[in-house]
Amino acid sequence: MAAVAFIGAGSTVFSRNLMGDLLAYPDLRDDLDIRLHDIDSDRLRTSEIVGHRLVEAADARAKIMATTDLQRAIEGADFVVTMFQIGGFEPATVLDFEIPERYGLQQTIADTIGIGGIMRGLRTVPALLEVAGAISEFSAHARLLNYANPMAINMWGLSSMTDVEAYGLCHSVPITAQHLATDLGIGIAELDYEAAGINHMCFFSRLEHNGEDLYPRLRTLHREPEDSPRRGEWGLHDAVRYEMLRRLGYFVTESSEHFAEYTPFFLKDGRPDLIERFKIPVREYVRRCEEQIAEWEELRRRLEDPEHPLEVPRSDEYAPQIIHSIATGTERSVYVNVPNQGLIDNLPAGCTVEVPATVGATGITPHKIGALPPQLAALMQTNIGPQELTVEALRTGRIEHVFHAAMLDPHTAAELDLDQIWSLTSELIEAHGEFIPESLRLEHRSAGSGPVTQPAGGGPVTQPAGGGPVTQPAGGGPVTQSAGADA
Repeated sequence: MAAVAFIGAGSTVFSRNLMGDLLAYPDLRDDLDIRLHDIDSDRLRTSEIVGHRLVEAADARAKIMATTDLQRAIEGADFVVTMFQIGGFEPATVLDFEIPERYGLQQTIADTIGIGGIMRGLRTVPALLEVAGAISEFSAHARLLNYANPMAINMWGLSSMTDVEAYGLCHSVPITAQHLATDLGIGIAELDYEAAGINHMCFFSRLEHNGEDLYPRLRTLHREPEDSPRRGEWGLHDAVRYEMLRRLGYFVTESSEHFAEYTPFFLKDGRPDLIERFKIPVREYVRRCEEQIAEWEELRRRLEDPEHPLEVPRSDEYAPQIIHSIATGTERSVYVNVPNQGLIDNLPAGCTVEVPATVGATGITPHKIGALPPQLAALMQTNIGPQELTVEALRTGRIEHVFHAAMLDPHTAAELDLDQIWSLTSELIEAHGEFIPESLRLEHRSAGSGPVTQPAGGGPVTQPAGGGPVTQPAGGGPVTQSAGADA
């Protein structure tokens, strides 16, 4: 029996896809103990109904249980899958977009790095640490499989503040491989590839078909950014990635709308020509969330209606594959986000890297990559610095490192001066209130610890006196809202 706990299961569509993938394995579906957990009891109820419908449709003997009690969900679990969005769309995500926009700082997704990713990390790592604490206490053998963003910050926080065996999972590598196969006119099964780097900034080091290097063909597909050969997921252009291929020589695994905000090249205040030329969808994540919220009640009705066919497309997400491989001994390859312990030579030790891995009965074995092309490693370093500083702020409770992370973020630094960055960061911290750890809130700064610096138009932002490691979100209990439109 494989016991699987989904934490943040109120993300009903994602839960449906993962459960559907698990139940599609004939040698696993009768031996599943699925626990669904969320703090939103209404959405959790819908996910429970969907779970029972899936079991019935598969004619399986799997168990489905829903609970708002974290201990009950995790106790005795073999796998714990985290897939929540702390603070939800409102107020947290809206704040991540609207406050920076007042400073002229535009974002597309805001869930990985940049000021939005930094704030999301401050909200999310404490909740993950609480889940990890429950695993240590109630099911020490369980493996944590995390889907929540910002992936690199979250996994770095977990690895530096807990001993739980944890792996970060993202679908960008296989989805991009499928897109490239389509662009090149070959079947995905015929594409031989390897990618490595950091999450959302992974690059294909090998791209081959029957031993032929496909990069020369790929470069001919997109000589000018406005001539994008296709529109990708969500109907968006891919001009940014093809431009980076032209400049760096390698293709990145994350979508153009994501990648545009990880560098200082594409989103510039006062340069609408760049946004138009590269077809950059500013506020794209906000649009997706608003669309999904508007459609939720109709979707809920269809999912709960026993007379309405329950469509369950195979998602090919990694969590079901990993669970099946470990439970049955079936060996396969996946991609995981793990600490860099000798895996990539020219990235810092301990940072979170995304690499291929082999999974089977004995567990997950990440592959050693060696050195990346130097231009790719250098680009990744610009994102690794803010990731590390965000984790350091959470680990030590030193609020000044939140400001340092924002100061060194490539996109933020390219758009704002230092006074603006300090003022923006102060405003975001204050607006997020109890969604971030108590030691990192402005009202808890120590009067005697000295200012970090004087932000424009405001008082000194001072570090707290010796705040220890953060292990729990404010108010107890994980703030586990649905994963929503995370991409």
